[in-house]
Amino acid sequence: MHETIRVGQMSVTFIKSRHETQDSLDFFEVTLPPLVSVIVPHIHRDYDETVIGMNGVTTWTVNGKQILVGPGDQLFIERGTPHFFCNLHDTTARYVCVQTPGIMGPEYYQEIAEHYHTDAPPDVAGISAVMNRYGVTPILHNKQLTIAKP
Repeated sequence: MHETIRVGQMSVTFIKSRHETQDSLDFFEVTLPPLVSVIVPHIHRDYDETVIGMNGVTTWTVNGKQILVGPGDQLFIERGTPHFFCNLHDTTARYVCVQTPGIMGPEYYQEIAEHYHTDAPPDVAGISAVMNRYGVTPILHNKQLTIAKP
């Protein structure tokens, strides 16, 4: 197991990264505290994502449709599909994620984490730049990037 990366209130722990799988996949665990929305609506340009619920329930919005992912539930998100997620419940949620092929690695989350601050709002421009560099396209609303506070 690799180190845990804190991105706002979300924790990401890589189990296997692209570096260990010859770029075939990234495999990591995500932990979300209760009542947290931490991700910008976005599209993955070059990889698919499969999510499997471990504990608690995450609420995913995929192509405008809400989907609950609880323990044992699986969700496949094809590249190019708009999506985001949150934990709307009173318990911590945990899921594992497999992205194929492996493109981002832990570096993506480490770079995103640098733009979250405890004493100020997240650096939206910095987060957007990192996302775009890794082939993740933020979905803009009213010409402004929408991002949840940590």
